[in-house]
Amino acid sequence: MKSLTMKKQAGFTLIELMIVVAIIGILAAIAIPQYTNYISRTRAAGAAAEIASVKTGIAMCYQETGAFTGCTSGALGVPTLQTTKNIKAVTSVADGVIKVTTAATDTAGADLTIINTPTFTAGNANLVFTNSGTSCNSIRGFKPGAGDCP
Repeated sequence: MKSLTMKKQAGFTLIELMIVVAIIGILAAIAIPQYTNYISRTRAAGAAAEIASVKTGIAMCYQETGAFTGCTSGALGVPTLQTTKNIKAVTSVADGVIKVTTAATDTAGADLTIINTPTFTAGNANLVFTNSGTSCNSIRGFKPGAGDCP
């Protein structure tokens, strides 16, 4: 009579697999919201970089005319802003004020806006733009002091 020998089984138990799935689920629950916040902040920063040429054009227009009146998209050296991956819509560029809708979103999914208003104080060398749009959002947009946010 032959003796039966038991072979050692190789593999993972059900409990071990369930623990791995639980760990992956916890990591995903933390990582996905952080990733979407990162993507939104990146799109807001990209939009701010893309309007830099318009801000320069407005500064040049102000220097030449002494007023923001007429410093409008396509006039007096102010370039025409186009939609891009980071800028969904150009609301207006009129009398120095730049209004755009970015591809960055808040936590509810609404698009964030940039509303840059220029000011010039006599005796200063530079024009100062102040962002009063919804992109001044420290979670999904600009933190205070960045992106022309107060």
